[in-house]
Amino acid sequence: MAGIDRTGPRVSVLDTSPIVAGSTARAALENTVDLAVLADALGYHRYWVPEHHGMRGVASAAPAVVAGRLADATGRIRVGAGGVLLPNHAPLVVAEQFGTLEALHPGRIDLGLGRAPGGSRRAVDAVRSAHERTAKGFDQQVAELLGYFAPAGDPDDDRVRAVPAAGNAPPVWILGSSPASAHLAASLGLAYAYAHHLNPADAADALRAYRAGHRPRPGGGAPATLVSVSVIAADTDERAEWLAGPTRLKVLSRLRGNRILLPSPEDAAAYPYTAADRTEIAARSGGVLTGSPATLRGHLRALLAATGTDELMVTTPVYDHADRRRSYELVAEIAAALGR
Repeated sequence: MAGIDRTGPRVSVLDTSPIVAGSTARAALENTVDLAVLADALGYHRYWVPEHHGMRGVASAAPAVVAGRLADATGRIRVGAGGVLLPNHAPLVVAEQFGTLEALHPGRIDLGLGRAPGGSRRAVDAVRSAHERTAKGFDQQVAELLGYFAPAGDPDDDRVRAVPAAGNAPPVWILGSSPASAHLAASLGLAYAYAHHLNPADAADALRAYRAGHRPRPGGGAPATLVSVSVIAADTDERAEWLAGPTRLKVLSRLRGNRILLPSPEDAAAYPYTAADRTEIAARSGGVLTGSPATLRGHLRALLAATGTDELMVTTPVYDHADRRRSYELVAEIAAALGR
């Protein structure tokens, strides 16, 4: 099994633990563990899981819990949150969770932070009330969180402490899909992860804005970026397009007001598309890169050049887990070629 050439760009994994039609949350989480073990063996750099609430097609709702399981199941790859939606939580609790993970798995944990709600208004209100989510600005919440990771000081100081977090600080990333999030990450001196898979159009501008405005924080380093991108790889272009059919139908169904689980490629191909449907799909398909290794190599080179990043984080929305594994094997081969 060929591994990734470390002289090329870093390649990582973003996994929502998708629950496809006919499957369950348990199966989706078992697939996540299996894929993380494969990614570790293939040489992927990091493996992130997000936070979503009340979405029946997404099993990744508790990133700290999943990250701990993945760290136990793997031996080298970095694992973490991509990301924790900080307004949904008390910063103290997030610091305790990820400080504990870093203490148990030193040097292998990442903490990505976002400010999106992560679900419907009703679901998010059940997680934390709107008043609690908005009582402090996001930048204030981030500052409070970072403070809990500072090394322990005077033991007689009566301030509240996140005991396992003190001195056990994982790298902190700001997640976003707009120039506004880039400016925030730059102003805080933190690393920045851009969600190209959500908003391809603003990727280059956001990364430029981040680098131009980056202000190092005390103890911080140089600007650091990654770009998450949706990729479906197969041995042929035709096979990749076949595997992409379900995600295209899922997007179309959402636009038509009908939220569905990811269907099989057979069901997607059998759907009675209208001319208007096909036009809509064509307009919405730019964010998913599909193809054989020869085709994707050019797409990924262009994305690296346009954004100036040296790390791509790949998410792969396909129905069958075996096809998803194969896609990541092929992306590893592509990454090795990009390093030459």
